[in-house]
Amino acid sequence: LIPFRMGSSVSSSLAKSATAPMNQIQETISDHCVVIFSKTSCSYCKMAKKLFHDMNVNCKVVELDTLEHGSQFQDALYKMTGERTVPRVFVNGTLIGGAADTHRLHKEGKLLPLVHQCYLKKSKRKESQ
Repeated sequence: LIPFRMGSSVSSSLAKSATAPMNQIQETISDHCVVIFSKTSCSYCKMAKKLFHDMNVNCKVVELDTLEHGSQFQDALYKMTGERTVPRVFVNGTLIGGAADTHRLHKEGKLLPLVHQCYLKKSKRKESQ
Protein backbone atom coordinates (compact mmCIF):
# COMPACT_ATOMS: atom_id res chain seq x y z
CA LEU A 1 0.00 0.00 0.00
CA ILE A 2 1.17 3.48 -0.84
CA PRO A 3 0.61 5.99 1.96
CA PHE A 4 -1.81 8.74 0.98
CA ARG A 5 -0.26 12.19 1.34
CA MET A 6 -1.86 15.48 0.42
CA GLY A 7 -0.03 17.08 -2.46
CA SER A 8 1.86 13.93 -3.38
CA SER A 9 1.78 12.45 -6.86
CA VAL A 10 -0.46 9.70 -5.49
CA SER A 11 -3.27 12.07 -4.50
CA SER A 12 -3.13 14.03 -7.75
CA SER A 13 -3.26 10.88 -9.87
CA LEU A 14 -6.14 9.59 -7.75
CA ALA A 15 -8.06 12.84 -8.22
CA LYS A 16 -7.60 12.59 -11.99
CA SER A 17 -9.35 9.24 -12.01
CA ALA A 18 -13.01 9.66 -12.88
CA THR A 19 -14.16 7.34 -10.11
CA ALA A 20 -12.49 9.27 -7.26
CA PRO A 21 -14.92 12.26 -7.25
CA MET A 22 -17.87 9.92 -7.80
CA ASN A 23 -16.84 7.78 -4.82
CA GLN A 24 -16.34 10.87 -2.65
CA ILE A 25 -19.75 12.19 -3.67
CA GLN A 26 -21.42 8.84 -2.87
CA GLU A 27 -19.63 8.72 0.49
CA THR A 28 -20.66 12.29 1.37
CA ILE A 29 -24.28 11.62 0.38
CA SER A 30 -24.46 8.45 2.49
CA ASP A 31 -22.77 10.10 5.51
CA HIS A 32 -25.09 13.13 5.72
CA CYS A 33 -28.88 13.52 5.67
CA VAL A 34 -28.76 16.69 3.59
CA VAL A 35 -26.00 17.50 1.11
CA ILE A 36 -25.93 20.57 -1.11
CA PHE A 37 -23.40 20.75 -3.92
CA SER A 38 -23.09 24.48 -4.39
CA LYS A 39 -21.00 27.38 -5.63
CA THR A 40 -20.31 30.37 -3.41
CA SER A 41 -21.38 32.88 -6.10
CA CYS A 42 -24.66 31.13 -7.02
CA SER A 43 -27.84 32.90 -5.87
CA TYR A 44 -29.94 29.72 -6.27
CA CYS A 45 -27.47 27.88 -4.04
CA LYS A 46 -27.79 30.62 -1.43
CA MET A 47 -31.59 30.24 -1.55
CA ALA A 48 -31.38 26.47 -1.05
CA LYS A 49 -28.89 26.80 1.84
CA LYS A 50 -31.05 29.49 3.47
CA LEU A 51 -34.14 27.27 3.23
CA PHE A 52 -32.46 24.49 5.24
CA HIS A 53 -30.92 27.04 7.63
CA ASP A 54 -34.36 28.58 8.25
CA MET A 55 -35.76 25.09 9.01
CA ASN A 56 -32.88 24.51 11.48
CA VAL A 57 -31.65 21.55 9.43
CA ASN A 58 -27.94 20.84 9.41
CA CYS A 59 -26.65 20.21 5.94
CA LYS A 60 -23.32 19.36 4.44
CA VAL A 61 -22.46 22.01 1.88
CA VAL A 62 -19.81 21.26 -0.73
CA GLU A 63 -18.71 24.47 -2.45
CA LEU A 64 -17.48 23.25 -5.84
CA ASP A 65 -15.79 26.54 -6.71
CA THR A 66 -13.53 26.34 -3.66
CA LEU A 67 -12.44 22.72 -4.24
CA GLU A 68 -9.17 22.10 -6.02
CA HIS A 69 -10.88 19.56 -8.31
CA GLY A 70 -14.35 21.15 -8.25
CA SER A 71 -14.86 20.84 -12.01
CA GLN A 72 -14.24 17.08 -11.78
CA PHE A 73 -16.85 16.88 -9.03
CA GLN A 74 -19.26 18.82 -11.24
CA ASP A 75 -18.54 16.38 -14.11
CA ALA A 76 -19.20 13.45 -11.76
CA LEU A 77 -22.46 15.04 -10.57
CA TYR A 78 -23.48 15.45 -14.21
CA LYS A 79 -22.82 11.74 -14.85
CA MET A 80 -24.80 10.82 -11.72
CA THR A 81 -27.74 13.21 -12.07
CA GLY A 82 -27.90 14.28 -15.72
CA GLU A 83 -27.53 17.95 -14.70
CA ARG A 84 -24.48 20.20 -14.44
CA THR A 85 -26.30 23.02 -12.67
CA VAL A 86 -25.99 23.83 -9.00
CA PRO A 87 -27.32 23.48 -6.46
CA ARG A 88 -27.64 19.71 -6.56
CA VAL A 89 -29.54 18.87 -3.37
CA PHE A 90 -29.57 15.36 -1.89
CA VAL A 91 -31.79 14.35 1.01
CA ASN A 92 -31.59 10.92 2.60
CA GLY A 93 -29.23 9.72 -0.14
CA THR A 94 -31.58 10.75 -2.95
CA LEU A 95 -31.30 13.64 -5.38
CA ILE A 96 -34.26 15.95 -4.92
CA GLY A 97 -33.01 18.37 -7.58
CA GLY A 98 -32.08 22.03 -7.65
CA ALA A 99 -33.32 25.13 -5.84
CA ALA A 100 -36.76 25.20 -7.50
CA ASP A 101 -37.36 21.49 -6.76
CA THR A 102 -36.27 21.97 -3.15
CA HIS A 103 -38.60 24.96 -2.66
CA ARG A 104 -41.49 23.12 -4.32
CA LEU A 105 -41.07 20.13 -1.97
CA HIS A 106 -40.94 22.53 0.98
CA LYS A 107 -44.12 24.33 -0.13
CA GLU A 108 -45.85 20.95 -0.53
CA GLY A 109 -44.81 20.05 3.02
CA LYS A 110 -42.73 17.10 1.82
CA LEU A 111 -39.17 18.33 2.45
CA LEU A 112 -39.03 18.22 6.24
CA PRO A 113 -40.57 14.70 6.44
CA LEU A 114 -37.81 13.45 4.08
CA VAL A 115 -35.17 15.00 6.32
CA HIS A 116 -36.76 13.56 9.48
CA GLN A 117 -36.93 10.13 7.84
CA CYS A 118 -33.17 10.23 7.38
CA TYR A 119 -32.42 11.31 10.94
CA LEU A 120 -34.69 8.54 12.26
CA LYS A 121 -32.93 5.98 10.08
CA LYS A 122 -29.49 7.18 11.23
CA SER A 123 -30.46 7.15 14.93
CA LYS A 124 -31.86 3.61 14.60
CA ARG A 125 -28.62 2.51 12.95
CA LYS A 126 -26.61 3.92 15.87
CA GLU A 127 -28.85 2.13 18.41
CA SER A 128 -28.34 -1.22 16.69
CA GLN A 129 -24.54 -0.93 16.66
